[in-house]
Amino acid sequence: MAGSGRLALRTLPGSGWVRGSGPAVLRRLQDSAVVQPGFLSKDEEETLSRELEPELRRRRYEYDHWDAFCGATIAGLSLLSPSVMRLVHTQEPGQWLELLLEPGSLYILRGSARYDFSHEILRDEESFFGDRRIPRSRRISVICRSLPEGQPGQPPPAC
Repeated sequence: MAGSGRLALRTLPGSGWVRGSGPAVLRRLQDSAVVQPGFLSKDEEETLSRELEPELRRRRYEYDHWDAFCGATIAGLSLLSPSVMRLVHTQEPGQWLELLLEPGSLYILRGSARYDFSHEILRDEESFFGDRRIPRSRRISVICRSLPEGQPGQPPPAC
């Protein structure tokens, strides 16, 4: 599978932050799974992390998340540690995409990437982007979700 070193590295033209199982999946998701490295400057990332830290200390770690009650777009800011996000097609597991998320990067999942692919952050021992090891340490992910279409008023409880 991805990260095994047996597959050729395939990336979107001009992007060193996205790789996939083949040209078809890269074309299919080129506008649905987007990484914007350097979205936050180092100073902005540090400021945001400091602001979040007191609140995070009071909360229990969330191993899982549920976003099926939410809208068609998810955006996330990656803070503190680099990581690799893997998206795997729910019906065709051989179709996959990986996103390299450096600290301060923004990622956006929408459309097919949001609904047709599972997504996970790889554990430290699995954290490779192609043949390149991406060591993971503590990370913070700030997630923003759009509201479901056609549901004015209050967001569902999980959003």
